[in-house]
Amino acid sequence: MRTFDYSPFYRATVGFDRVFDLLDSVSGQANANGYPPYNIEKTGDNAYRIVMAVAGFAEAELNVTQKENELLVTGQTAPANGQDEKQYLYRGIAGRNFERRFQLADHVKVTGAKLANGLLTIELQREIPEEKKPRAIPVTAGQAALTH
Repeated sequence: MRTFDYSPFYRATVGFDRVFDLLDSVSGQANANGYPPYNIEKTGDNAYRIVMAVAGFAEAELNVTQKENELLVTGQTAPANGQDEKQYLYRGIAGRNFERRFQLADHVKVTGAKLANGLLTIELQREIPEEKKPRAIPVTAGQAALTH
């Protein structure tokens, strides 16, 4: 159930429909369980870092995939092969399978991922193409602005 009506914004803006669709899809995501916990850090003007607490997962059990403007991080624990099932008196480390999705802005690319001390660190960089960067427009006097 959506609790916010974006229709007034649709009437007053042009070309922002993708932003409102994104807000609508993020508000309805089923990832409300909060597992695994994560931080999103801004490390520079165009650099970001996602740090996820994935205690108990090996490097081979984690998968980081970027498809267009979506980053998908999954963790799939390997089943115990022939080992006896452990009997826990208390289990505070979750270690369950997960799937976490992040919506990325245009031109944001994953530049690397590493696992150390139970933390998965994903580095992101916004790479703005040259044609999208601001450029100075020279102002000249005495010439017609439009030529036929």
